[in-house]
Amino acid sequence: ARQNRKTVLMWDFEQAKDKVLMGAERKSMLLSDEEKKVTAYHEAGHALVAALREHSDPLHKVTIIPRGMALGVTMQLPVDDKHTYTRDYLETRLAIMMGGRVAEELFLHTMTTGAGNDIEQASDLARKMVCEFGMSTLGPMTFGKKEEQIFLGREISQHRDFSEETARKIDQEVRRFVDEGYQSATNILKNNGPILEKIAATLLVREVIDAGEIEMIIEGK
Repeated sequence: ARQNRKTVLMWDFEQAKDKVLMGAERKSMLLSDEEKKVTAYHEAGHALVAALREHSDPLHKVTIIPRGMALGVTMQLPVDDKHTYTRDYLETRLAIMMGGRVAEELFLHTMTTGAGNDIEQASDLARKMVCEFGMSTLGPMTFGKKEEQIFLGREISQHRDFSEETARKIDQEVRRFVDEGYQSATNILKNNGPILEKIAATLLVREVIDAGEIEMIIEGK
């Protein structure tokens, strides 16, 4: 009805899916040229790490049109439903999250608040890998049991069941996971600078590019 058409096209399904997955487009939100450039490089960083690292979900779409609360989005779609995740997969997720910040630093020589959400998610994931999933050198143990205080409106509090020394080791392991992701992203983007520049330039012109187009840029087509 909005498009004043009698039939539904594949394009409509695509738009609806993107709206659900990435949030509604906010075309009324005007970005300055500088913000657009930073966003393009940031998303190109995410996309290139996602495309080139193993154990990554396939890319679906990259956009620098503001959606939801984000100025740009790099969307990946798993091939099938996942119910458990390997350590390799999670380490790849950390590298992809760091890709945006690394691209800003390497190619624009700046840091912006745009990476804030990525850094928060990466820190949370790394802490879960150490404290919940037993994937670090601290071994297969959980740290910080969650307690439900049912009589206080089901508040969930974290119960600290480890020593100061263990707390320090946990912090070191969390930092190691995040640092390794950061280093991996840095290596990939340094070694593929011209490709990242091309993805960012294409985003600035087109605003949205899909997986096939990114594949063509990587292959030099």
